[in-house]
Amino acid sequence: MFNKILIANRGEIACRIIHTAQRLGVGTVAVYSEADVNARHVKLADEAVAIGPAPARDSYLAVQKLISAAQRTGAEAIHPGYGFLSENAGFAAACGTAGITFIGPSPGAIEAMGSKSAAKTIMQQAGIPLVSGYHGDNQDETFLLGEAEKIGFPVMLKASAGGGGRGMRVVNSAAEFSEALRSAKREALGAFSDEKMLLEKYLEQPRHIEVQVFCDQHGNAVHLFERDCSIQRRHQKVLEEAPAPGITDETRSAMGNTAVAAARAIDYTGAGTVEFIAASDGAFYFMEMNTRLQVEHPVTELVTGQDLVEWQLRVAAGERLPASQGQLAIDGHALEARIYAEDPDNGFLPSTGRLSHLRFPAETSDVRVDTGVWQGDSISVHYDPLIAKLIVRGDDRKSCLHRMLRALGETQVAGVTTNVDFLAAVISHEAFQAADFDTGFIERHQADLFRNREAVSPDILCLAVLYQILRRASLAKRAATSSADPASPWWATDNWRPNLVEEEHFSFDDGIGEYEVGITIAGDRHEHSEPDYVIRTGRQVIRASGRLEADGRLTAILDGTQRRIDVTEDHDHLVIFDSGNTCRLKQLSDGGHSAEEEATGNLISPMPGTVIEVMTNEGQQVKKGDALLVLEAMKIEHIIAAPHDGTVQSLHYRAGDMVEEGVELLVLADK
Repeated sequence: MFNKILIANRGEIACRIIHTAQRLGVGTVAVYSEADVNARHVKLADEAVAIGPAPARDSYLAVQKLISAAQRTGAEAIHPGYGFLSENAGFAAACGTAGITFIGPSPGAIEAMGSKSAAKTIMQQAGIPLVSGYHGDNQDETFLLGEAEKIGFPVMLKASAGGGGRGMRVVNSAAEFSEALRSAKREALGAFSDEKMLLEKYLEQPRHIEVQVFCDQHGNAVHLFERDCSIQRRHQKVLEEAPAPGITDETRSAMGNTAVAAARAIDYTGAGTVEFIAASDGAFYFMEMNTRLQVEHPVTELVTGQDLVEWQLRVAAGERLPASQGQLAIDGHALEARIYAEDPDNGFLPSTGRLSHLRFPAETSDVRVDTGVWQGDSISVHYDPLIAKLIVRGDDRKSCLHRMLRALGETQVAGVTTNVDFLAAVISHEAFQAADFDTGFIERHQADLFRNREAVSPDILCLAVLYQILRRASLAKRAATSSADPASPWWATDNWRPNLVEEEHFSFDDGIGEYEVGITIAGDRHEHSEPDYVIRTGRQVIRASGRLEADGRLTAILDGTQRRIDVTEDHDHLVIFDSGNTCRLKQLSDGGHSAEEEATGNLISPMPGTVIEVMTNEGQQVKKGDALLVLEAMKIEHIIAAPHDGTVQSLHYRAGDMVEEGVELLVLADK
């Protein structure tokens, strides 16, 4: 086993690797960019080395900086995690040249699977089933269109060097082909420095099922069963579970054996994932092989009882696989939910900001949280917006889903918009509960999953006002305690008043409406007693009392019924976590909305990012829906389209410019 390893990554995967390494007594070296100087993985590692500015190309993708950091600290091996350089054959080769063990497959295996086109050729020769398509070198647009017509629409355009859903487009007709190809190539070039495309027949309602494989340097190879990764948005996974529901033992065995055969076809060593697309008739086809550990590997760990990072370290150190195929078995059911800083109701646009409040469920043998952040950390535009992975296990799928819903209900995040409520909506959906899903699940059920938000309930408004009143009293009491004359009647914090107290008014805005709430103290109160309040929300009158703890937990009694909720303040907003539901309320000053009317002729950037392409000119007339410019944020492209017919009056940014959220991108005058 190694004495010390360097982790060429950041975030939750770096923390995950550190956890196993420290359990095994292996020293760890973290690397960090200027943006990550106070990051969790830096503080958890035994040593840490600064490697450059925030942009990944200047730090986490800088091969020589990583090699130098390993040499300076005496690290014998480098673990690449996933993403960044984990599937970079040049990096693996550079490690070997420097005499450092690369904890992963050989450069040749990475290169063989790095090109989806070449990988499919290899798999075809090995007898692995493939979806019909074109995987050749001819990238002429007319030629590719002809191949697409031979395959038959719909077809899938895929970046040959791609992964993570980038550089992928579904094309339903010849009329869509040119624009889709152009967009996919641009995204692939930006993400992988390679715009080569391949074509595949797009299967209707397929499932995405992958198999975890492991091979050592002694010719041993096993699979650790399958994971279902069909719940996706923008071709990126959101929920993963193991085992795949509805898969028969016969199909499971066939998939596993095929995955092992695929790994043997390229002389593989280490951890790998063979991804299949499964048709509704039960047939499955090779899609790609990821030559690294997957984000969703924890679900395999929870149902097999194996630590896959430990397996990686042992195999890289030359040891034999820790278990044979016959010693591996599935025990229970596991589900992973990826908690992202993103807004599901706004096209899953990334959300950036400081994590002003962060609380996860307590970890047990059946509840696990993999995260790379602490409360107070920031989600920046530079890296993936993943906050954490919540992984749970149950004896069966039903108990597993129930446990996940409870865990999501105990997850609290403020400071950024998240997908927590959306994940709960997916898991609660009757079709998901019945395991009736495929890769089109989110699009097919969007009417259920993206419900129009209802008006804030009177109870929530009451709790918000009660929190504000109790918070104010707490601050007053603290000030009185620390005053020079705490016995002064002017510092009294009891509920006595010299005369009647007029009703106090609060105004809130939840983003879709404004609410007025009035509150008065109910009757005469005595010193040291908890006050009763009368709260009026519209026509409803609620009698309330409560107690506020230092950590923001509010115990309230509303009309005789006790409630316990958590409340946190995020700038001028209150964020209320109530039974798994999150409500964000802005408190308006002076009882009214003081914001200016929104401008009608401008287009505002929905997130911070980089302008990739400007597709219009000043003075140009455009139609509603026309693409005007393309923004890229956190590796995802977002098209800014014209909201109405009009004339482009002025453009404020050019391709390559960085923009902040909320800035005016251009002015579109009415036609």
